[in-house]
Amino acid sequence: MAGGVGGARFLLGARRLLGLDPASGAAGTPPPGGEPVHGLDAVVNVGDDAWMHGVRICPDLDTCMYTLGGGIDPDRGWGHADETWNCRDELAAYGVQPDWFGLGDKDLATHLVRTQMLGAGYRLTDVTEALSTRWSPGVRLLPVTDDRCETHVVVPGGPDGAQGDGERAIHFQEWWVRHRAALPASGFVQIGADAARPTPETLEAIEAADLVVVAPSNPVVSVGAILAVPGIRAALRSTSAPVVGVSPVIGGAVLRGMADACLTAIGVETSALAVARHFGARSGTGLLDGWLVAPGDGPTDATGEVDGIAVREAPLLMTDPDATARMVAAAIDLAGLEVPVRSGR
Repeated sequence: MAGGVGGARFLLGARRLLGLDPASGAAGTPPPGGEPVHGLDAVVNVGDDAWMHGVRICPDLDTCMYTLGGGIDPDRGWGHADETWNCRDELAAYGVQPDWFGLGDKDLATHLVRTQMLGAGYRLTDVTEALSTRWSPGVRLLPVTDDRCETHVVVPGGPDGAQGDGERAIHFQEWWVRHRAALPASGFVQIGADAARPTPETLEAIEAADLVVVAPSNPVVSVGAILAVPGIRAALRSTSAPVVGVSPVIGGAVLRGMADACLTAIGVETSALAVARHFGARSGTGLLDGWLVAPGDGPTDATGEVDGIAVREAPLLMTDPDATARMVAAAIDLAGLEVPVRSGR
């Protein structure tokens, strides 16, 4: 279960560990022409998706696809490497809104293909599979739903969020990109969630999995948006696979993005154990069997759990795919499953 930048980097490590990329050196790597021993499905957030300038933009799906395909901008963590911005500059010269959301020229090509295929009646799942043929991600990227389920943010209602004028809801992209999450938010709304349904591929992946891992993505607007699709919580609670999450909070802080602003908006403390309590234990009414936290972030008592969730400490800094692979191995071990052996590591 993955969002954008954090989810994509987590998938790099999972792919490395499971022998699904050429540099893995894993025992499960197939011989030439053989089938992989392991498989990796990524159920990806679509809450950030938006229509802009007449094209459909799927930021988290594209970030995962570009990252796994070796085409991501390494400095920004999103968009194409070696991008150019001619179309963005021409749109600005015309005064076309929104002027705060820049589309790179290479990235625009992806959105044009997606929009054309959606217009021809293809599902977003099918479009994502078609786009992925170029990038060969080694991971099956699955939008959680083919339906609209967009995240909107409730902010003060005046111009640019001025206080004293009630409240209004703006698209997550406007809050995140234009305002850098600086507007005080009082909540998040999933527009279209009532009518959205999980894809058959997503439900099958959850049901058939040996392990479900909640990647260290934003717990509110990435993982939370996935969980907002009706049927996903029930699928996670009913799967026979263990469900293990990885904390996106290390030492009381988020390393990237503005997840702390999102947690504050819903009244959750920015701490590893508070996020675990937010998701809840599957033994109760929640989702998690296990929770991986950074060294020093675990329970202070000797129970090794928080509210019925087994907690284990492990290094969580995703400095490179090998370090991330070790983190994924720790999550697999926490679930009580056999960790794949990686030769030469």
